[in-house]
Amino acid sequence: MKIHNPFRTALLATLGVGLGLLLIGSIQNLQTILLYVGTALFLSLGLDPIVAWLERRKLPRWAAVLITILGVLAAFAGIVVMVIPIIVQQIGQLVSAIQDLAEQGMFDDPVGAIQDWLHTVFPALNVDEVWGYIEDWYASLDVGAIGSEVGSSIIAIVGSIIGGFAGAFIVLILTIYFTASTPTLKRSMYQLVPASKRARFMDLGEQITDSVGYYVIGQVTLGVINGVLSAIFLSIIKAPFPAVLAVIAFFFSLIPLVGTLTGSTIIVLLCLVIGSPTTALVAAIYYLVYMQIEAYVISPRIMGRAVSVPGAVVVIAALAGGSLLGLLGALVAIPVAASILIIFRQVVIPRQNER
Repeated sequence: MKIHNPFRTALLATLGVGLGLLLIGSIQNLQTILLYVGTALFLSLGLDPIVAWLERRKLPRWAAVLITILGVLAAFAGIVVMVIPIIVQQIGQLVSAIQDLAEQGMFDDPVGAIQDWLHTVFPALNVDEVWGYIEDWYASLDVGAIGSEVGSSIIAIVGSIIGGFAGAFIVLILTIYFTASTPTLKRSMYQLVPASKRARFMDLGEQITDSVGYYVIGQVTLGVINGVLSAIFLSIIKAPFPAVLAVIAFFFSLIPLVGTLTGSTIIVLLCLVIGSPTTALVAAIYYLVYMQIEAYVISPRIMGRAVSVPGAVVVIAALAGGSLLGLLGALVAIPVAASILIIFRQVVIPRQNER
């Protein structure tokens, strides 16, 4: 009978727990880098079918990758060029409106102007008493602390914007690298598998990567359709800033399940606040009809080649992915679920049938 050394067992258990905690801590510290790498790999798999299509047109790999990347950059540059002038124009209109108010003397006595406005709009209101409450409330505030918090918030927002641009640049560089070296990466992975099982592994690997690639292309196609149709329809009904709203529709359509609904809700609310109730009502009716057409006609035709996942699995996968990794997790969850189903259907079930 073999006797275990309690000290050695406790030591090994302690080292195992410590190693596990160290590994978890390392993953948490590297989560931003892992997020960049995962996003870039996901995008590169989405671009790979386009690169492969160009290669079938007798183009070398480097030329196909270059054309694909330049096409994607040109598309995003076009969106930026379309949106930025509108935003600048609206800022200019706001500054002009403020200048007009200043020329009319609205800022010479702002307190008196507000009191006069209250007297005019609410004649039954005791404005002096209300204004006294406002002055007492303002006197009770710690203006210095509020100013400090606002300043810290502004610095944090500026830092987040700068970090976002830096992250986008890193993802772009990694996406170019992964797209250019996808065949090499695949061959390296395939060589790790024993030769007797390599052919089967390669077949499953190609199916999984193709599924992910077609999923990305399908989701972008849905976004383009929604964006273009939104731009046309919103221009017809004379909604405010139709180009900006169309860009909102495009980007939110990239989010599975709830993206179109969320983007449509934002657009309708903007039409209500900036435009008119009639415009918002017409936009709401249009998006209700469009979401039905997208769910039952457009999406099945576009995504049929990409993924074949039951609806319940799609919902569960998206919720789980979003809880674990946020927006990226929700985006990646569906192709990951499709990949698991491919392995389950083509590996697990055949093995069970052979027993």
